[in-house]
This record gives sequence, C-alpha cells and structure tokens, in this order.
Amino acid sequence: MGIFNKIKFNSPVVLSFVFISFFALLLDIFTNGNSNKLLFCVYRSSFFDPLTYIRLFTHVLGHSDWSHYINNMLLMLIVGPLLEEKYGSFNIIIMILITAFISGIVSIIFFPNVALLGASGVVFAFILVSSITSFEYGKIPLTFILVAFVYIGGQVVDAVFVRDNISNSTHIIGGIIGSIYGYYMNKSKI
Repeated sequence: MGIFNKIKFNSPVVLSFVFISFFALLLDIFTNGNSNKLLFCVYRSSFFDPLTYIRLFTHVLGHSDWSHYINNMLLMLIVGPLLEEKYGSFNIIIMILITAFISGIVSIIFFPNVALLGASGVVFAFILVSSITSFEYGKIPLTFILVAFVYIGGQVVDAVFVRDNISNSTHIIGGIIGSIYGYYMNKSKI
C-alpha cells in the first residue's frame, strides 16, 4: 500500500472549492488577468450578457493573487471540513451559493464601479456558522456573540475608517448569512 492509499478525500465540497479556486488563479495568471474579468469577478455589466449571471456565483472562485488565495483557502481548509462533516456537503454547497449570489447582487447594486472577487464572504459565513455549532434552544452561545462582535464589528469599523481594496460589505454579508444559516441548521436538529 502506497501513501496515496492512506489519503482520504474527506471534505469533497471544500476540497473541490479549494482546487477549482487554485485552477482559476492559475488561469488568471496565464491569461494576464483576463479570465478573472471574464469569469471570476462580479461587476455591473449588461443583463443581456449570460456571463453576468454566471459571475454572480463564480466570483467566489477568483482571487487577485497568491496571497489573497492563500489567506482565504487557509481559513476555509481549517473551518470548512468540520462544517461539512457536521452539516453535510449539500448544506455547505447551498451556503456557498447563497453567499456568492447575495454578495454578488449587493456588489452590483451598491458598488457599481467595483469588481468583486474572492472567497472571503464564504469564509466569513463559515466562521460564523462554526461559532454557533453548539446550539441550545433559546440560548445564544457566547462564542457566537464574541466571534460576531470581533469579525463583523471589525468589518464595520474598517468599512467606515479604512480605505483599502477589501470588500468589507462582502465579509459582513457572509457573516450574516453564516449566522442565519447556522441558526436554522442547528435549530432543525433540536
């Protein structure tokens, strides 16, 4: 038995997301930024362009550079497999799609001159879901309150006071979606 027989593809959705994002980054490097513009970032474009609708979901796969990719994927690989094991692959796919769609729509409507790409909204959703996994009906976990305060509160502060290329609104949207999704997934198990 070789070493590869010992390796288990333990988190199909998260691992597939990581690998597809990696290939999207390589494609973007080889096309000198054209593939991100065409397929992996969302921005205001014609509603007659079919790619507009595809980009509402695929923008979470694109990343601007290695650092952007590594920062998102590291957190996704730490938190995602635990969530996929607890809630199942289907629920994780749905959470990723909802986060991508809502953050894409918000970006198009409220930030028409900005191109949005990256998995940070999904990562924030995962972080907030993970903080609410130990849920007792009628009670809010203190870990959830602290994580929400630190992560979402920090993004609100950054959105007001810091000018950079980080989409704080996407982080906030991801955190809100993760909070709602985590609440309902845990509530249905009680």
